[in-house]
Amino acid sequence: MAEGLRERKKRETRQRISDIAMGLFMARGFDNVTVAEVARAADVSVNTVFNYFTTKEDLFADRHETAVDLPVRTLQAREPGESVVAAFRRDFFDAIDTRDWRYGLNPGADLFAKVVGDSPSLVARLRAIHEEREAALARAIADETDAGADDLTPRLAAAYILGTLRMLSDHAVRGQLAGESWESVEPGLRAAAATAFDLLETGLGGFGERALVAGGAGDDRDDEGEDREDEAEA
Repeated sequence: MAEGLRERKKRETRQRISDIAMGLFMARGFDNVTVAEVARAADVSVNTVFNYFTTKEDLFADRHETAVDLPVRTLQAREPGESVVAAFRRDFFDAIDTRDWRYGLNPGADLFAKVVGDSPSLVARLRAIHEEREAALARAIADETDAGADDLTPRLAAAYILGTLRMLSDHAVRGQLAGESWESVEPGLRAAAATAFDLLETGLGGFGERALVAGGAGDDRDDEGEDREDEAEA
C-alpha cells in the first residue's frame, strides 16, 4: 500500500526532529541539551517531540529497533551451507569495507561513543539495547535449530557472537579516540577480527593452555612416582 500524505508528513517530521536532536547532541553532549532546545530548533512544540519520542534517550537511540533487528537479519540471510559464525564474519568484514554504522565503524563513530560515555543515562540505555539484541538473536537461533526451552546453546551462541562484535567495534573506536586515523586502525582491526572469528569457529579448547615447565610441580610429581616404584622393587 502506498504511503499516504499524512503518514509521509509524520515520518518526515519525526526524521527532522531526530536529525536536529542528534546534531545538537553531537555538538554539545547529550546531557547539555534539553528537549525544549530540540523542539525550538525543529520549530515544533515540546509536546510534539514527545508524541514521536517517549523519552529524551529515545531521541538519541532513534535506530533502536533497527539495531536490535540487524543481527537477526544477518542470521536469516545466511547462504546455503553457511554457518552462523561464518555469516557474521562475512557481515563484519563487509561493514569494514563499507564503514557501515551497523557495527559502529562509520565516520563519526568515535564521537558517538564519546557522547554515550559521557552520559550515564545513555550508557544504561545502550546496555539495555545490547541485551535486547542478544535476546532477539538467541530467540531466532533457537527457532532455526528447534532448541528446547532448557537448551542454553542459542543464548550462549548469541552472547559469544555479539560480545565478540562489540569488542571489535570498541577496539576500533578506542584507537580513533586516542587520535589514530581509520587508515591506521583498519589493518589491526582486520587482523583482530580474523583471530576472533577463528576462535568462534573452532572454540576455545586448548586456547591458553599452560605449558609444562621443566623442574616444575609436574616434574616433581613424576620424580616422586619413580622413587616409590624403586622402593617397591627393593
